[in-house]
Amino acid sequence: QVQLVESGGGLVQAGDSLRLSCAASGRTFRAYNMGWFRQVPGKEREFVAAISRDGSRTYYADSVKGRFTISRVNVLLAMYLQMNSLKPEDTAVYLCAAGSWGSGDDFESGYDYWGQGTQVTVSS
Repeated sequence: QVQLVESGGGLVQAGDSLRLSCAASGRTFRAYNMGWFRQVPGKEREFVAAISRDGSRTYYADSVKGRFTISRVNVLLAMYLQMNSLKPEDTAVYLCAAGSWGSGDDFESGYDYWGQGTQVTVSS
């Protein structure tokens, strides 16, 4: 089992950058694939980025590709999301998640553990 806590959100202007962190507890962190999702009230939760157990594979939603970078440091039990060139449409609660991924390495599903989220607000 793993517990996840996000941090690093805030209020920024369009074009600014933010770095989100996800701190994990539990020695099994390196056993989990990880992901970032975001949610806006009234809308479905949206996949943002995912990273494999050893960090060798990363995946991004088309809407953030080229602007966001996901990374992890297993020895620190941490995952990060570097967000550059932020846009107002990036405004959301960002959540980190851990799991085995879905069938066929479906990195948009198969997450068993979720954090509480951190708010990111981008003003125009």
